[in-house]
Amino acid sequence: MAPHTPPSSEPDRDAFHPDLPDGPRDPAESQLPLRARLHHIRADALDGDTAQTGGMRRFAAISGRTVGSERIWMGQTHVAPETASSNHHHGKSETAIHVVKGHPEFVFLDDSAGTPEEVRIRTAPGDYIFVPPYVPHREENPSADEEAVVVIARSTQEAIVVNLPELYVLGEQPPES
Repeated sequence: MAPHTPPSSEPDRDAFHPDLPDGPRDPAESQLPLRARLHHIRADALDGDTAQTGGMRRFAAISGRTVGSERIWMGQTHVAPETASSNHHHGKSETAIHVVKGHPEFVFLDDSAGTPEEVRIRTAPGDYIFVPPYVPHREENPSADEEAVVVIARSTQEAIVVNLPELYVLGEQPPES
């Protein structure tokens, strides 16, 4: 049996299984449960109704609200030139980051040599970053003229962002504010 190819006159049909009854084209209006089919989220259909930070634009693609996911969130962040986030951590959420465009930098403190030292990870398109739960860090885009774009996957549905007055080594008491 040949794979189903949607007719070219109906490019939006590829989000639905060909053997399921016809129904609303918008997944939010479908009678089928969100978790009963695959979902195709087009690049121009990302959800901008997310927590925002100055100089950074966040867009959700995969979330409980958009596709019914329960244990993963995925989306994009666009970081303006010469922008840095505040120091923060993401609570219990594991975070994976894939660099799509630009050269963002990720900053945290490491004390493996006995003294806390700022570590700056410089990235390039195609690189990945893993941020463990509760690790204080910040993101920076040092470029004077190029936007940085990253894809983010989180192990929680909540967009947990705990802003911090400064970075500290995980395991130490957070500094007094």
